[in-house]
Amino acid sequence: MMLTTNPFDDDKLHEECAIFGIRGTKDAAAHTVLGLHAQQHRGQEATGIVSTDGDEFKVHRAMGHVGDVFGKPQVMETLEGIAAIGHNRYSTTGESGLRNVQPIYADFEFGGLALAHNGNLTNALQLRKELVHRGSIFQSTTDTEVIVHLLATSRGPVTERLITALRLVEGAYSLVLLTKRKLIGVRDPRGVRPLVLGKLGDAYIFASESVALDIIGAEKVRDVEPGEMITIDENGINSQFPFNRQEKRFCIFEYVYFARPDSVLENKSVYEARKRIGEELARENPVEADVVVPIPDSGVPSAVGYAQESGIPFEYGIIRNHYVGRTFIEPTDEIRHLGVKLKHNANRHYIEGKRVILVDDSIVRGTTSRKIVEMVREAGATEVHMRITSPPTAHSCYYGVDTPERQSLLAAQHNIKEMCKLIGADSLGFVSIDGLYRAMGEANRDKEHPQYCDACFTGDYPIENVDANSGDSAKLTLLREQVR
Repeated sequence: MMLTTNPFDDDKLHEECAIFGIRGTKDAAAHTVLGLHAQQHRGQEATGIVSTDGDEFKVHRAMGHVGDVFGKPQVMETLEGIAAIGHNRYSTTGESGLRNVQPIYADFEFGGLALAHNGNLTNALQLRKELVHRGSIFQSTTDTEVIVHLLATSRGPVTERLITALRLVEGAYSLVLLTKRKLIGVRDPRGVRPLVLGKLGDAYIFASESVALDIIGAEKVRDVEPGEMITIDENGINSQFPFNRQEKRFCIFEYVYFARPDSVLENKSVYEARKRIGEELARENPVEADVVVPIPDSGVPSAVGYAQESGIPFEYGIIRNHYVGRTFIEPTDEIRHLGVKLKHNANRHYIEGKRVILVDDSIVRGTTSRKIVEMVREAGATEVHMRITSPPTAHSCYYGVDTPERQSLLAAQHNIKEMCKLIGADSLGFVSIDGLYRAMGEANRDKEHPQYCDACFTGDYPIENVDANSGDSAKLTLLREQVR
């Protein structure tokens, strides 16, 4: 069954994907299920696991949530092995459908290999055209499969092939790969997407977020460094940096919205970061009000910070229904109009007769923000002030986040005053880009050498979007020379 897009969540930047890998335990697949379950928020469209016992590979992939796909004992019995990798998908490149569900598995000259990817390649279309011209036959429409074909056309052991392949791609990627003997984790040279290394007894683990380690009782060893490739096999763990060093540009929106608040990424607590963003927001955008109300769930820690800094009481004035999933039945136009209440409902007792500050993480198209403001007014609020814990989202992301085209972004078409009028609020305030950086422990944003990837706010893209530009890239020339 194909999943339909949730029509009640069209005003959010959707999560990217989650990856998990483990080697060195007889319950590898079971641990992988738990790790994927802890990272369900990063991708709710489809999920998959590939495991190996050292002789054979077992694969199970399906549309749906982790619990639904892997909740049957007969499924787990087919995934026995000492190593496994898994993936939760939210499509950013390639349509929704079973053929695009990861991990991708393929048989090579050196044996079987499975691959799971979080991120987006910005020269995948150019590379794909060249590979097809040379005879490659693609089975999916994802950018990830480009890496598989580059591996197939390279030479040497799997690690050498991987290095050769990744030197040809541009973009953001965190990868986990599985062979019969090796588990490999690798991160792009700018470290845009997260990847952590963990340990459980004698087993080593890769995961997108540290919460995946927590759920299985593993310890976090450290973050995988930008441009680092870690190989785990019977000889232990080996780290190398085979790519040219580049300035680190970790995605700052991981702290604003994507990551779970109980995660620790790049040695920073996501929850603490969000609280500090709320404090900065209160200092930069004060307003007289009676109550601070978060729009659940990502707005909660920042609303706590805003309330503590401003001295205005915090209340759960909006309650979220967590049982509205992405498979909700396609509604009629009449029901669609009421759709926001399926996910959020006003807690009237704490809103009626009050001047309310609503705290949310972002405004994308503005549709949901307008409906929530209207809902809070209908619950009796005398004033509604919207405060946003990120700068205006005025640019699309090309690095693995499902954002609309720029013409559909409200902040790309309107100034803050116009946006405020469109969503129906009494006032609207965003944290500044420097305020966001101060919340992350920086003095301000370094304009010459930004410390994070913040392209969705600033338009400062750290990696060229090659596919959007005309002409052959240097990487494409290198690919052609490689096979002469």
